Amino acid sequence: MNDTQRDERLRPRPRLPAWTSTLTWKATVFITLMCCGLAALLGCLVHGAMTHQTVGAAREKALTRLERTIEAYETGARMPRGEGIDPAGLPPELRALAVGGRRGTAVGTYRSRPVMWAAAPAAQGSAIAVFVDFRASERTIVELDRAILGSSGLAIGGTLLIGAFVVTRITRRLHLTAQVARRISAGDLDARVDDSTRSKDEVAAVSRALDTMASSLQGKLEAEQRFTADVAHELRTPLTGLNAAAELLPPGRPAELVRDRVRAMRSLTEDLLEISRLETRSERLELDSHDLVDLAARTIRASGTDTALEVRGAHGFLRVDTDRRRLERILGNLVANAHRHGAAPVTLTVDGRSLTVTDSGPGYPEYLLTTGPQRFRTEGTNKGHGLGLTIAAGQARVLGATLTFRNREAGGAEARVTLPGPAGPGATAPLRRRDELPVPGSSAPPAR
Repeated sequence: MNDTQRDERLRPRPRLPAWTSTLTWKATVFITLMCCGLAALLGCLVHGAMTHQTVGAAREKALTRLERTIEAYETGARMPRGEGIDPAGLPPELRALAVGGRRGTAVGTYRSRPVMWAAAPAAQGSAIAVFVDFRASERTIVELDRAILGSSGLAIGGTLLIGAFVVTRITRRLHLTAQVARRISAGDLDARVDDSTRSKDEVAAVSRALDTMASSLQGKLEAEQRFTADVAHELRTPLTGLNAAAELLPPGRPAELVRDRVRAMRSLTEDLLEISRLETRSERLELDSHDLVDLAARTIRASGTDTALEVRGAHGFLRVDTDRRRLERILGNLVANAHRHGAAPVTLTVDGRSLTVTDSGPGYPEYLLTTGPQRFRTEGTNKGHGLGLTIAAGQARVLGATLTFRNREAGGAEARVTLPGPAGPGATAPLRRRDELPVPGSSAPPAR
């Protein structure tokens, strides 16, 4: 393969715009082509039939006049101008036909006007010929062609309008079904299509199947959430008693191991209860004005870890209206995760409304960057239940914040929390209460 052929293969091929792949566009093109083809076929048939009829009538008229002219010629009567033996303007092919002993007709001209010629053999290798005016027949054919084109255009336009209306109704229902499916995939399990049309077409069947699937999925998830909440709640009482009993054990290594496991069980139970509350959307915000730098420093002190605090930009010292407990929970989980699964140094950076936690470890696993945090899923030799970042993502959704995760090019993991901006002048929602979670697709990250 030479360089020219290689360049031709590597050269990007032109692509059609994205809107040309829509069902509406394809249906419009199909209807247009079908209407044009049908109009052309019918137009050709009508044109051919009417032309044959018009020319046939003119031919019969010319042959009748030729009979009268032959009779006048045989009786020696005077013939009109333009008729007789080899008149001027007689088409050569028609004269040759007549000289050969046959009668015939042909469309020609006489003094620059269309006429229908008729000729027959005469004496001494000549031809006797006559003509009739063909202008009326020609006008009839032209007007018929115009009528065919006009009616075809109207028919195509009307069919396109009707077809576009019907296809638009179908595509609108399909778009609605796709939007509901996206809302369901984003976590809004209450979304339904509710296609109330009386038709029982395929679109309605797909809509009903989607609604049935969403109802079934919602029921199963709610049952799972109730089970998780019930189990975690029921475990609190025996764990409290177990913790009290562990405190009564004599000092020693076995007692320390028991107390450590009891604390781990209590922490796991509290995490499960918190996830259950987040999933049932029963959380409410308690907003107040806080300094982000002070809040970040307090989180680091509470974590008891060697985490550096970095403030960037003139907007580093910024007061925002947020829920302090939830934001500290998010940052605390991110910092703990960085120390547990990453490597030092760990840094918490405040830059305007963004707070970033970075480490120098191996980075986040691929599944986390693709599908987000999943409880009880870990990879490699990491020890944990995957609940910390699941809680962080859930609390971020409650705050309306954006939580994103990525692996840095220089190595290590980076988690960034971006708080929402201040409400606009037209905002009327209360600040102290927010019952609705944002759509995960708009503020939920692919998280760890």
